Amino acid sequence: GLGERVQMISADHQNKPDVGSNLARAWYGDQGVDAIFDCPTSSVALAVNTVAGQARKLCIFSTAIIDRLTEEDCNGYGLSWTWDIYSVARSSVVLQMRRGLDTWFIIHQDYAAGTAMAAMAREMLQGSGGRVVGSVAHPLGTTDYAAYLLQAQASRAKFIMFTAGGSDLINALKQVREFGLVQRGQQIGTMFTVITDVHAIGLEALQGLNFVTAFYWDRDEQTRAFSRRFFPLRQKPPTMFQAGVYSAVTQYLKAVKETGSSKAEDVRVHIRDNPFEDFFARNARLQPNGRLVHDMLTARIKAPSEQRHPWDYYEILGVVSGSEAFRPIDQSKCQVRF
Repeated sequence: GLGERVQMISADHQNKPDVGSNLARAWYGDQGVDAIFDCPTSSVALAVNTVAGQARKLCIFSTAIIDRLTEEDCNGYGLSWTWDIYSVARSSVVLQMRRGLDTWFIIHQDYAAGTAMAAMAREMLQGSGGRVVGSVAHPLGTTDYAAYLLQAQASRAKFIMFTAGGSDLINALKQVREFGLVQRGQQIGTMFTVITDVHAIGLEALQGLNFVTAFYWDRDEQTRAFSRRFFPLRQKPPTMFQAGVYSAVTQYLKAVKETGSSKAEDVRVHIRDNPFEDFFARNARLQPNGRLVHDMLTARIKAPSEQRHPWDYYEILGVVSGSEAFRPIDQSKCQVRF
């Protein structure tokens, strides 16, 4: 009901920035595509964002976490919908400081996003009255965390933060238990997690982990209603990335309908000038640098004994308002405003 005729195409960018930028250039140019949605992985997103600016067509990102899309590399045509490094780090600090965990040891992956998350967490923690008492980087895919965990243990930090996810995180958590860090009173957390990873790894291994998320399928009746429609298609509930894409496409189509235009400039100004709420984004507003600001959630992974029904994995601990979670526009490095 939001468009008389909508045509969708898709392609695999193979996690290669050159493939992604060539696809975007062909779509915007030869195929007349009006907007691109999601574009996972930060390196590809940055490449496609450049093409979107050159073509003056919209690209709305959900999975990519890199801040540069709406900061140093902003161009007014790349909109970041779901999250970024700043909001995840900021919300993580808010969560743990409320729990009295004001000294941290950070174990981060030795690549761009991991290093950036660690640096942002350090900055946020210091600004909130806490401090990082130590940090260490580990290679992607490492299986031996002994040296890193011994450093964390010796630091006597109240909270040990991992930036890793997936197999790296599970390997680390197994060894956390072997070293008895939790038994000695140190709390463990990660910046974020994805519900499908939790399902694959299991509650037994992840129970008690604190993290930040932009969406949880079982939060309230709005999220459950969407998830009941989604589940039969995929046999799993939506992740925050999939929910973010659906929200972005819906708000885009509403803007096209209400303005009677598919021009990028008309659509983005309409979204900017009309704050909204939907099942995904609460208290949402689009900043002039292309960053969608909305409430973020802090959560804990349940123990197996707490699970009430399938996919009942999270306990929502609290809400971090969008104005507290995301970078204020007056602190943005973006030189473009719309």
